[in-house]
Amino acid sequence: MKFEDLLSEINGFGRFQTMIICISFIGRLTLPCHFLLSNFIAAVPSHHCDISSLDVDGIFGNLSWEERLTVSIPKQEDGTPASCHMFSHPQFHLLSNSSNSTDLPVVQCQNGWVYDNSTFSSTLATQWDLVCDNIGLNKAVATIFFVGSMFGAGLFGGLSDRFGRKPMLLVSYVLGMGFAVASAFSSSFIMFAVLRFFTGFTITAIITISPVLNVEWVDIQHRRLVCLIDSIGWTFGTTALALIAFCIRDWRWLTVAVTSPVFLCTILWWWIPESARWLIVHGKTQKANFYLHRCAVMNRCETITSSIQPQALSSIIVTDTGKETFSYLDLVRTPKMRRLALLTGTIWFCVAVATYGIGLNITGFVLNIYMTQFVYGAIEIPAKLSMYYLLKKIGRRRTETGALFLTGITLIINIFIPRAQQVGRTVLAVLGKGCAAAAFATIVLYCSELYPTVLRQNGLGYNSFVGRLGVSVAPLVLLLDSLWGYLPQITLCSVAFFASLVAWQLPETRDRCLPETIEDIEGTAKNLVRHYEKPEEAEKMMTSEK
Repeated sequence: MKFEDLLSEINGFGRFQTMIICISFIGRLTLPCHFLLSNFIAAVPSHHCDISSLDVDGIFGNLSWEERLTVSIPKQEDGTPASCHMFSHPQFHLLSNSSNSTDLPVVQCQNGWVYDNSTFSSTLATQWDLVCDNIGLNKAVATIFFVGSMFGAGLFGGLSDRFGRKPMLLVSYVLGMGFAVASAFSSSFIMFAVLRFFTGFTITAIITISPVLNVEWVDIQHRRLVCLIDSIGWTFGTTALALIAFCIRDWRWLTVAVTSPVFLCTILWWWIPESARWLIVHGKTQKANFYLHRCAVMNRCETITSSIQPQALSSIIVTDTGKETFSYLDLVRTPKMRRLALLTGTIWFCVAVATYGIGLNITGFVLNIYMTQFVYGAIEIPAKLSMYYLLKKIGRRRTETGALFLTGITLIINIFIPRAQQVGRTVLAVLGKGCAAAAFATIVLYCSELYPTVLRQNGLGYNSFVGRLGVSVAPLVLLLDSLWGYLPQITLCSVAFFASLVAWQLPETRDRCLPETIEDIEGTAKNLVRHYEKPEEAEKMMTSEK
């Protein structure tokens, strides 16, 4: 008997699985909020030098505010006051002839800045004057968080394969919430940056552990539905961020608000079961038997519980010969595992760069940043519903390849649309974001099905590590516009096209049983039959290999 057979007997998608998915869904809501939080807390509002130091002995007299700016700050090409420079002394002659100000002596801001608070009441830029020479620190905020999440994904992936999914999920909930709330009350930018790093380091485990736990508890027929629900949670979080940020304009309280769902998840954690697959693989059949009985009772299949015995469970999943612990090195010890790790890692990196390269660029369109963020999230719903249909109709490989190819197409078309046509550019950007989101959701399910149980969490941890590296690179790709305005989009579309080619090299996993051991991946004859839904498929494979 295969584990999938046992799971089907006790209802592989009943009330027990619904409980797990709902709890995971709540935790999932906070992740996109934190991943895209820098769009709002690190925003740089319009600003100009504080000119109070020029008003010595009240020499401005009865001048209006506009007239004071005219004599104190040079104008830019678009007619707005310069952001980082001021005149060394008032230029009253500009009141009669303001066009001739190019040769006048200017200095950097001497007494701080005045900010436009019409959009934000407080951001990191206004809190610690991260403008002009320090403006790069705003971009660094996103990169710092993503670097933390990159290392966290790698660490927690290995720990959850060694100590279990459930305990590591609790560690992520508690530490992630603690660091996030603490960062909201930072007294300096350095303190905020350090706490933001550890927030990313700890909270990212939610995204690497929850999908694996969900997939390991549902039957084959409902895997893609679980993938859809899991990714829709990300979509809801993305759209909710726009609404929350619109209502809460202060960066400190916005950070606290988007972290609040984790508190509820910490309470609900007690109802989350450990993965029965993981327990059986690690020889903990008594505890696996407990959770399987609990599943059968909740799913109203009590009649099956008498046939589930701990002794029988050990024969359901044949573990790799004599080996109880696995590490990231096992991803590269054997040839097919090594090839799988290389292909999936490349795709995760490219998908992350493309997705966040689009998602972190919410300015320069016809909509304001709140509406752009909302539309970026809303477009994911039809994109992921289409993905749900296509995963069954054409399979994982073609869905992933097609979504990445369409992402590249939208990006390359946008290059040839003039910047003045903001409506067309906005529409294509939104379509590209939808395709990229579908590709990201597909690759999470795809990897959960490609890696064996003994290495599944290590595999997802490794891929998340590489993906977070791509996310960290995305803000830097956007900075390439200082070299050439179209360079970021050319880079992003090239990455998407390359990932599409790599995705085509992966094997199809539609309607296949989850592999349990490394031997299943390498094609060892005695285990091969368990990697396929139908025994005749294994026979054909073994015959062809001969």
